[in-house]
Amino acid sequence: MQRRKWIPLALLRKFLIAAICFIAFIALFSARVHIVPSSKDHRFNDKISTVCFFSYSFPSSNFSINNFRVTLDLQSWTRELAPPHLSKAPLPTPKLNGSRGSLDYQKLWKPPSNRGFLPCTNPTPNYTTPAKSRGYLLVHTNGGLNQMRSGICDMVAVARIINATLVIPELDKRSFWQDTSNFSDIFDEEHFMYSLANDVKIIKKLPQDLVNVTRVVKQFISWSGMDYYENEIASLWENYQVIRASKSDSRLANNNLPPDIQKLRCRACYEALRFSPHIEQMGKLLVERMRSFGPYIALHLRYEKDMLAFSGCTHDLSPVEAEELRMIRENISYWKIKDIDPIEQRSKGLCPLTPKEVGIFLTALGYPSTTPIYIAAGEIYGGESHMVELRSRYPLLMSKEKLASIEELEPFSNHASQMAALDYIVSIESDVFIPSYSGNMAKAVEGHRRFLGRGRTISPDKKALVRLFDKLDQGIMTEGKKLSNRIIDLHRRRLGSPRKRKGPISGTKGMERFRSEETFYANPLPDCLCQTEPPPLNISRTV
Repeated sequence: MQRRKWIPLALLRKFLIAAICFIAFIALFSARVHIVPSSKDHRFNDKISTVCFFSYSFPSSNFSINNFRVTLDLQSWTRELAPPHLSKAPLPTPKLNGSRGSLDYQKLWKPPSNRGFLPCTNPTPNYTTPAKSRGYLLVHTNGGLNQMRSGICDMVAVARIINATLVIPELDKRSFWQDTSNFSDIFDEEHFMYSLANDVKIIKKLPQDLVNVTRVVKQFISWSGMDYYENEIASLWENYQVIRASKSDSRLANNNLPPDIQKLRCRACYEALRFSPHIEQMGKLLVERMRSFGPYIALHLRYEKDMLAFSGCTHDLSPVEAEELRMIRENISYWKIKDIDPIEQRSKGLCPLTPKEVGIFLTALGYPSTTPIYIAAGEIYGGESHMVELRSRYPLLMSKEKLASIEELEPFSNHASQMAALDYIVSIESDVFIPSYSGNMAKAVEGHRRFLGRGRTISPDKKALVRLFDKLDQGIMTEGKKLSNRIIDLHRRRLGSPRKRKGPISGTKGMERFRSEETFYANPLPDCLCQTEPPPLNISRTV
């Protein structure tokens, strides 16, 4: 009888010892936990959690604890301003799976040489303060954030050319995104005006006595040079005090403009057009949280409803999805092209890479599955159903919605351009930037990173990649060393290192000649970058 009384006590002691060990284990684990989103987590606002299982069996008894489930809620971390270690020294670079240490770091993360190029935006000695204003230039911008951004910078230069006072531009509120943001909601208005005070006179509103005056509304001809503005547009001052530009995108030539006009465009884009303080603060916070994972890729995954509908790209989509996109394109009046052959579009490299194709591409380049990837995009079309294969290769897919709490993002929600501005900041600061489509965002970020000499930018050769992906689908090729070598060879020279801006494609004529040029905002060299030292003899060509 006495022995039987001691049995429960012995079991209780063992249970307590196990509990203490378990608590110590959890404390140790929580100090080293990494956020790894579940493959089923397609709702951005779901909490990120980590589940562990614990089993323990007591010797000499039938009592055991099996599969004790513990869920660690990590959403509370996203409510803090930043993890404590971010204010200290940067985290060491994590060793990559199967890597050879620094050799793999050089291959995957080291930026290409800047060849001695540095920003040089100061005006020439002949540059003068603004001439007396002849009237007021009103601007209605059009498109998404980056289309409006480049258009605003063009209009700063146009105002200088025609001696106009620029009224703070009106942002597009009627586009696909239906964003009601004003200029001051996205950009630092006071900084913009102050920074350009020696270039162009800028005011917030048209003077009251001119509000009802007759004005001329003009859609400036795309890719126009100095003669057009100095003659045709400036002549309008003879009859009008106010000129209104109905569109702002691509209104100025990429090349053959005076050096001071080109440098002014750079000052406007990279120095004056700064995001508003609340966007800058949130963007920097997202960067810090991404950096807590180590070096990261910013992936501009342009697999969104508007882009797929506009481009007519339906590869890997269901018939129902393809029809939905066709109807969107049909119903948007200002999208001029309605009938599009999706197969032809894809074969020409005019479609964004699918999430699946991006996964194959990153794997072929050598990025391990542990690579942190920031998805710089809006809502992915089809949600998780189209993200499964990319997530299976790269589980650490993050976004602003995963890095920040609902409360932190609330001021920006329902404002597509403000959310895009956050993606822009995280993309600029990334170690590697990869766009899946060469649209306005891709060009703007690539050009800004070139200007700053920031990180590496890898622009996929979509036309060549599509041929390789089709061979994979047909079973002609398999993933492995051969495919990797082919893809690496394709992209050795596509790292965004400094090079002179490309002119028009040979053989093109008329307006298409100007359209075919590399855009100024994708590559500000030679106008806004100066070489301070001779280039090194051997430039790394690894990807």
